[in-house]
Amino acid sequence: MSGTPATGPAPDALELAALLCSRVCHDLISPVGAIVNGLEVLDDNPKDEDREFALDLIRKSARTASARLQFCRLAFGAAGSAGAQIDVGDAQNMARGHFEDAKTKLTWNLPRVLLPKNRVKLLLNMLVIAQQTIPRGGMLTVDQVGEGDAVSFRIRAAGLNARIPQAIADILAASTTGHVDAHAVQPYYTRLLAQACGLNVTLTADGDDILIAAA
Repeated sequence: MSGTPATGPAPDALELAALLCSRVCHDLISPVGAIVNGLEVLDDNPKDEDREFALDLIRKSARTASARLQFCRLAFGAAGSAGAQIDVGDAQNMARGHFEDAKTKLTWNLPRVLLPKNRVKLLLNMLVIAQQTIPRGGMLTVDQVGEGDAVSFRIRAAGLNARIPQAIADILAASTTGHVDAHAVQPYYTRLLAQACGLNVTLTADGDDILIAAA
C-alpha cells in the first residue's frame, strides 16, 4: 500500500475498544492454540517421547502467552489511573519478554525512572512498529531523546531487508483518518498516544536501518 489512506470518520470510543480487543486476541490465538494442541496430545496417551514433546510445547506456549498478556496489558490497557506514572524498568522487562527470541534482540539504553503512563505506552507501541520493519529479525535499540517532562524516544531497527511498511507510515503521518480495521488499529493507536503526549511519530530510513522516533 502506498500513498495517503482514504479519508473517513475516525472510529468512536466503542469501535476503538473493540478493535484493540481484536488486536490483543490476535496476539494470543497462536500460543493459546498451541497449548490446546499440546493438551490434546496428552489426552491421546502417547508414547513417553510424545508426552515430553507435548509438555515442552505447553510450557513454551504458556510462557509466550503470559509475556504477551503482560505486554498488552501495559501497551494497550489502562495501566493505572489517569495521571499515573510507570516504571520504565518494568516496561523493559515486559518488552524483553515480548520481543526477544532467537531472531530478535533488544538493546535498552533508558534509565530506570518513572514516566507518565502515556509516554511509556507510546514507547511500547513504537517497539511494536519497529519490530515490523525487520521481518527477518535483528536488533532493536531504544534510546532516550531529551530530558525531564520533554523526554521522548528513538528506536533503531537493524536487520536483514529492513524496510518501512508504507501503510504504517501513512497512518502515523496522516492528518486525517482512513479506514481503521484490526490491522491498522495499532499504528493508529500509536498516533493517538503521540498526540496525547504532544508528539509526532515518524518512520525514516538511515542507511540500511530504520528509525522510528517521537518528537
